[in-house]
Amino acid sequence: MDVIKGAPTVGITYNPNDPLYWDRTALAGELERVFEICHGCRLCFNLCPSFPELFQAVDGHDGKVRGLTEAERERVLDTCYQCKLCYVKCPYTPDDRHPFQLDFPRLMGRFAAIRRKEQGAGLRERLLARPELIGRLGGATAPLANWANRQPLLRRGMEVAIGIHRDKILPDFYSETFEEWFRRRPAPSGDPSKAVLFTTCFVNHNNPQVAKDAVEVFSKNGIALTCPKQNCCGMPALESGDVALAKQLARSNIESLLPYVEAGRKIVAINPTCSYMLRKEYAELEGSPAARKVAAATMDLCEYLFQLKQEGSFNRDFLSTPGKIGYHLPCHLKAQNIGYRSRDLMRLIPGASIRLVDQCCGHDGTWAMKKEFFPLSMLAGKKAFDEMKDADAEIMATDCPMAALHFDQALGRRPIHPIQVLARAYRPDGFPHAPPPPEGPNSHAAH
Repeated sequence: MDVIKGAPTVGITYNPNDPLYWDRTALAGELERVFEICHGCRLCFNLCPSFPELFQAVDGHDGKVRGLTEAERERVLDTCYQCKLCYVKCPYTPDDRHPFQLDFPRLMGRFAAIRRKEQGAGLRERLLARPELIGRLGGATAPLANWANRQPLLRRGMEVAIGIHRDKILPDFYSETFEEWFRRRPAPSGDPSKAVLFTTCFVNHNNPQVAKDAVEVFSKNGIALTCPKQNCCGMPALESGDVALAKQLARSNIESLLPYVEAGRKIVAINPTCSYMLRKEYAELEGSPAARKVAAATMDLCEYLFQLKQEGSFNRDFLSTPGKIGYHLPCHLKAQNIGYRSRDLMRLIPGASIRLVDQCCGHDGTWAMKKEFFPLSMLAGKKAFDEMKDADAEIMATDCPMAALHFDQALGRRPIHPIQVLARAYRPDGFPHAPPPPEGPNSHAAH
């Protein structure tokens, strides 16, 4: 039997526009190569459940990767929830210019796409790939939908019918979306030529207050956000293997956002998963100069505001203080390599102190909603839950609204977005406490 080598096989590609991407034999060679490298390295043993599943399976075949059954390979795929942390940690990636050119998350995405093409997809996967559709349906009957999602008997029926775990806290629906609210209100004050807001479909339908607070904070900093026509970023579709739908959604967003980018505006995204998608996946997925322009112009909300801080133009006129904050850093924000910008901005609030929770919460898109993976998701997030509980914070914060649901699931308290911490701190009644007075040059002598 030939030795499996680390160098890429002739079947390597991460580009879904390449016909080789869809070749099952080419995929098999790459799976063997990458599984062999990962089994020998084991640097990611403590990340998502996919790696322990892989190592245990290979060990069960006396260390022979070629001994894995199709069911064992699919188990590795199904327990990969695309957090991207293995790519950040891996020393063999294309970004590291390593000859192995190893991109585990994209390889799993290719595996999912080929499996979907060959086997199709069930109702659950088709629904979860379209969060905007779910948002519109739920929003049309928001009070009833929210009531139904809290009824144990109905949730048991949902679990049987479509495989959504009966105990999983689901997002709330709102009768009025953020986009509807934004259209009927006066234009915010400030310069409209700087940035546009990518609200994300989750925020638009399930948590519109985050976007309202973002508009307020940017206005406080002299920037009037506009809200171009937009749809789902496409990440749920891509994760489910529906590449065609992901490309369709990406193309629509690119066409809508490109004129703003060419006019010199930045795209500020609320959800880290969406900013990651626009920034890291669009150029590969859609493969056009326009996609690359949109990717280059995309930023996280707090990343943009931190630039204002570096320029000396960030508004520090805070009128209340949150005190101790437990702040969770989402995986998809970490994967963008922009640093701890949300934490650093909240530190500017007088009287605020931050306890950083740098662990995966285990929600990861729609993975935690699935009946067979919900218990595992709670186990995967235990370190994050424990660290947040130990922070004993007055306010919990995370940039990821899905992570907020999982912390609520585990701790009975729902974190808010850092942009909401800033918005409330700008208001005199946003938090119970006024900021401590600034220390003057004689403050130490007074003590």
